[in-house]
Amino acid sequence: MAVNLSKGQKVDLTKGNPGLSKIVVGLGWDTNKYDGGFDFDLDASAFLCGDNGKVFSDQDFIFYSNLKHSSGCVCHTGDNTTGTGTGDDEVIQVDLSLVPDNISRIAFTVTIYDADTRHQNFGQVSNAYIHIIDQTTGTEIIRYDLGEDFSIETAVVVGEIYRYNNEWKFNAIGSGFSGGLYALCQNFGVNV
Repeated sequence: MAVNLSKGQKVDLTKGNPGLSKIVVGLGWDTNKYDGGFDFDLDASAFLCGDNGKVFSDQDFIFYSNLKHSSGCVCHTGDNTTGTGTGDDEVIQVDLSLVPDNISRIAFTVTIYDADTRHQNFGQVSNAYIHIIDQTTGTEIIRYDLGEDFSIETAVVVGEIYRYNNEWKFNAIGSGFSGGLYALCQNFGVNV
């Protein structure tokens, strides 16, 4: 049974799941009734960071235009431009055994594509969540439902996995940003 987290909670990922290596990070959301003339295109991304919370190079930023890390440890399965349907809207696969030693945390984010032009923000998004699934067994291990804490934000750091004492943990962050993907890239040290 999955562990349901609240904002700010941290939980062991690998300690209680010996042998866990391949995980699926699924992110999902719904949009509220909106009549702005544009579809909502939310995008999941991953930032592979060192101890300082910054990427080592722009290649450590995995998103719809850079789907796979050079090490093979993180793979984005592709951009869902409408978010329609049930289940996960975007998926990022992680092989913990392939994560380079210098990467100590992987942050998972969601942004609204072209939010300023389309006059969209996370106040118009509901039922947002992240969950982690054991890719081998299909079992959901962790789930974090974000709630309705956002209004004008156009980007959210949903959660992160990080190394601690040779184990991996998950941190439910739920931190909003204005400025969309550009603001997130600046925060994590990506050149834009």
